[in-house]
Amino acid sequence: QVQLVESGGGLVQPGGSLRLSCAASGFLLDYYTIAWFRQAPGKEREGVSCISRTADTTYFVDSVKGRFTISRDNAKNTVYLQMNNLKPEDTAVYYCAAQLWISCDQFTRADGIVGQGTQVTVSS
Repeated sequence: QVQLVESGGGLVQPGGSLRLSCAASGFLLDYYTIAWFRQAPGKEREGVSCISRTADTTYFVDSVKGRFTISRDNAKNTVYLQMNNLKPEDTAVYYCAAQLWISCDQFTRADGIVGQGTQVTVSS
């Protein structure tokens, strides 16, 4: 079964850190561009970060630059989103998505293979 499974979400205090994982099963991530999206209650889903197939290109939305990093471990068939200095406005359900033959610039919608999401709540 082809799927992406996110994990690592949870409740964290402002200023804390979480590392989200996006694990693929049923296919190899090597050939895919991977993006993270998030959706907060009452808001539209937004693109947070992206990493190209070869990891030579990454993208971050302005609101997370300097706080989030993205990486991929093709041997583990997993992509990671390291989130530091978390803020209450980072609270959302985070989804990862995978698409072939697309650049990060083009990966603006959560299309392709999309995971079920993991909840991140930043609150004191």
